[in-house]
Amino acid sequence: MLNFFARQSSSIKNDVLSGVTVALALVPEAIAFAFVAGVSPLIGLYSAFFIGLITAAFGGRPGMISGATGAMAVVVVALVAQYGVEYLFPTVILCGLLQIAIGIGRLGKLIRMVPHSVMLGFVNGLAIVIGLAQLGSFKTLSPAGELVYLNGPRLGVMLALVALTMGIIWLLPRLTRAVPASLVAILTVTLLSIAINRSADTEGNMLATVGDMLRTNTQAAAIAEAKADAMALDSTMPVVHNVRFAAADEAVAATTAVSIDPTVVGEAATEESGISGGLPRLFFMEYEMVPMNFETLRIILPFAVVLCGVGLIESLMTLTLIDEITETRGQGNRECIGQGAANMVCGLFGGMGGCAMIGQSLINVNSGGRGRLSGITAAVCLLLFVLFLAPLIEQIPMAALVGVMFMVVIGTFEWASLKMVRRMPRSDVFVMILVSAYTVFMHDLASAVILGVIVSALVFAWQHATHLGAEVSLNEQGGKIYQLHGPLFFASVSSFKDLFDVANDPEDVVIDFYFTRVYDQSGLEAINTLAEKYESCGKRLHLTHLSSECRTLLDKAGDLVEINLSEDPQYHIATDRLA
Repeated sequence: MLNFFARQSSSIKNDVLSGVTVALALVPEAIAFAFVAGVSPLIGLYSAFFIGLITAAFGGRPGMISGATGAMAVVVVALVAQYGVEYLFPTVILCGLLQIAIGIGRLGKLIRMVPHSVMLGFVNGLAIVIGLAQLGSFKTLSPAGELVYLNGPRLGVMLALVALTMGIIWLLPRLTRAVPASLVAILTVTLLSIAINRSADTEGNMLATVGDMLRTNTQAAAIAEAKADAMALDSTMPVVHNVRFAAADEAVAATTAVSIDPTVVGEAATEESGISGGLPRLFFMEYEMVPMNFETLRIILPFAVVLCGVGLIESLMTLTLIDEITETRGQGNRECIGQGAANMVCGLFGGMGGCAMIGQSLINVNSGGRGRLSGITAAVCLLLFVLFLAPLIEQIPMAALVGVMFMVVIGTFEWASLKMVRRMPRSDVFVMILVSAYTVFMHDLASAVILGVIVSALVFAWQHATHLGAEVSLNEQGGKIYQLHGPLFFASVSSFKDLFDVANDPEDVVIDFYFTRVYDQSGLEAINTLAEKYESCGKRLHLTHLSSECRTLLDKAGDLVEINLSEDPQYHIATDRLA
């Protein structure tokens, strides 16, 4: 990565200012993900508050920011659409319980299995996804009720302010690091935006703000829902000899016209949109309580399992990335427990759940946030925005936030990987490109990581399957000795069987496993099968230097197995102390 994330020491001032910066960037993200999930924007903001506060206080990675995320939103949208928002909250609570169980079971250490090529693909794909996600801020609602890209002077002014934001973030640290460059950029561009919007002689704001983005998304969602209802009504109208009743056609036309009338939709959006609200309340005080029975468990359990996996994979990958940037080490198992506790409380108070937010975490690190106070400050500021400062926050221009995220993209992308392509093994290059492409096109970070790990494991197995060989010699008694080299496991069984000439070998054959390890049942079964072949030919097979676990499982060989206990190697495994 570029030297965008300068190494800084933790301090209260840096953490507080960085937290304020992150809170400003969190607002549009939380609102956007709430729309993706099909819930109220306030649910997204409350979720970001609870998830951010609890994980910052009790999680395993100081300086990492968590909140409502797109990865979780795309999972719950199907649940909300099919069963209703009332089933969302028990699902999030169950997700939290599963995450706590994983943390207590110390399974967070499994993140060690992610290869570097997968990490490179994940980071590069993530940078591209973050960049593409900002293009939505360049859209506006057309008179026809469709989202279209800006053009003309409005596009030019927005691009100019995006460039100004990026320039401030890049240049200010060269002059001073007293305040976060991202915060200065947001405040500066906000003041310019207010002046431009007040002086511009245009209908609406010349520069789109957070409030405009919220109203636009609300209107677009209302229009899409109205069109869907109109199409559903149209499909249910009776047809006689391919001729639809005139009354039905008139009803459909009238419904569609009213549904997409900009005036009607605008009034509805104005009434419903906004980030102002009160303190969050327990979900069963605002929504109908779902029945607590096995049928409900059958409905919510699959969604909770997926949410649990997606949230922990994205959080642990973010933890690894922040570890690399800050040159410190987080605690994966503690982060699992922290994420679980946060989701439990979030669901209890009517939230949509969440996990670590990579973009906001990188903003925090770049702004100097290193301690837990930065995440706590961001969460508290977010709640203050909802309670008291909503009108001011809605004046922040999207150009400033887009500029900040573009700088995150530049700092996140592993530019050195482009130069490493020719020097990396082809298999690693393939895995890196595969993970990046899957992330970009499917927008599913968790599945991309799982796919990369699976492909890397298959490549590893294939390569090591060809590394099994043997040195053949004769002992003083005329017996034949096979000195094995390389691992014996499911992929190398065929190579293992091809090493031996059962028909032409002498009566005594010795297989020495001093330089070999048997890894799985496939390897053990291959040894047993070979022993049976030698027995059927009236020959004796001796196995030496087997590890203790192999000796325990090799029961089929019986008296044919000869083990040298004094020379058996001892194997050690990694401990959980660093997890």
